[in-house]
This record gives sequence, C-alpha cells and structure tokens, in this order.
Amino acid sequence: RYAAGFIALLFAHEMGHYIAARQRGLNVGAPTFIPFLGAWIELRDQPMDVETEAYVAIAGPVVGSIAALAVYQWARADDSALLLAISYAGLFLNLFNLLPLSPLDGGRITAVLGPRIWFAGVPVLVALLLYRPSPVLLLVAIMAVPQLIKAWHYDPQAPENIAYYGVPLQTKLEYGGMYLALAALLAVMTYDVHEMIGQVARSTG
Repeated sequence: RYAAGFIALLFAHEMGHYIAARQRGLNVGAPTFIPFLGAWIELRDQPMDVETEAYVAIAGPVVGSIAALAVYQWARADDSALLLAISYAGLFLNLFNLLPLSPLDGGRITAVLGPRIWFAGVPVLVALLLYRPSPVLLLVAIMAVPQLIKAWHYDPQAPENIAYYGVPLQTKLEYGGMYLALAALLAVMTYDVHEMIGQVARSTG
C-alpha cells in the first residue's frame, strides 16, 4: 500500500510536467517509470526558450506538492500513519527535485535566472551524499557534471544564449518567487511531517 501510494504521487508529479508540456504545444511522451530510479517524461520537442523550460519544470513539483498535501490532509482526517508516511515521501520527493541543479526540476526552473546558479546546488548535493550516500544521489551528481561544465563556459553575450535565456526581469522575478515560495513550503511541511511520524513511532513503540 505504501509503494502504491508513492507511485501515485510520483505519477501526479510527472503528469504535472506532461500537462504543462502539452499546454505549450510540445510533443511529449507518457511518463516512464524506472524501478529504484524514478520517473520522467520524454520531451520529443525541446523548449525553444528558458521560460518554457521553467514552466514545464515547475509544473511537476507544483502538482506533486498539491497531491502530497492532499494525502497529508487525508492522513490527519483519518489519523492514518500509513497515509502520513506516504505524504512525507511525496513532500520529500518534490523538495529534493527543487535542488537548483540540472537535470533536476530545480535546475531547469532556476535556469531562467541564468545557468550559473546551478553551482549553488553543488554544496547541497555534496552534503546529501556525505549525510546519506545513495546510488540515486550519485547518479544525479554524474548527470549534473556535463551541465555544470556547460554553465562554467556560459557566455551571456553569445547570440544563441541571448535568444534562449533572454527573458524580462519580471519573468525572472515571477519564477524566482514561485520557486522560493514552493521550496519554503515543502521544507516546512517535510520537517513537520517527519516530526509527526517520529511522534507516532515513539507512541506506538
């Protein structure tokens, strides 16, 4: 039941990306699930500008967070430890995906501010690797290396970069604000639900 709930929340996250991509007229495949690694959608058409990339990227955590919060409310209404654990998994999944490091959603959202912001995610990823070593984290780190090299050589004056990353300041502020608000909400909720699970475990132990 826990696994089914987790997959349902993962599906909600990916459907957020799928719907957003379709809204922007991109050719996109159905969500693909890989055991022990996660899921993603296949964009057969790549975004033509960074705003479209950020729009598709942020839709996943937004829809996924709404679904996880709905499960949280369900857990509180039914006083269900199982549902509480499922909601925590969904909240943590979406929070982790907001790390400002490509290829995670956070990297694709914050790219609207400029690719070099990805370097802000490196210390967080290294800390997570040291705190909780994981094959998934290692895979993310390996996949991030080419993107970090690309960011290091980023030339904001290059015509192709101006065409792709050239968005108004208002757009940067809007996506930056949404990103920070969502990250803050998920950080608070993830911490609070983790504490609730600990209290349940202590009371039943």
